[in-house]
Amino acid sequence: MTEKTSPLDNAPEDIKLAVDLIYLLESNEIAPEVALSALAIVKKDLEDKIKKNGSLS
Repeated sequence: MTEKTSPLDNAPEDIKLAVDLIYLLESNEIAPEVALSALAIVKKDLEDKIKKNGSLS
């Protein structure tokens, strides 16, 4: 049997996460304006965590 693979199987983790987030937003019919506002909040929170911890990892 041959196993089907997707181009995403070898994609970087950030690309995989972005695709998952886009799917989640679209499948829940989140308005683009609401999604962008929420993502700005998430971005700020993550940047604060990076500053607090002093690293990107």
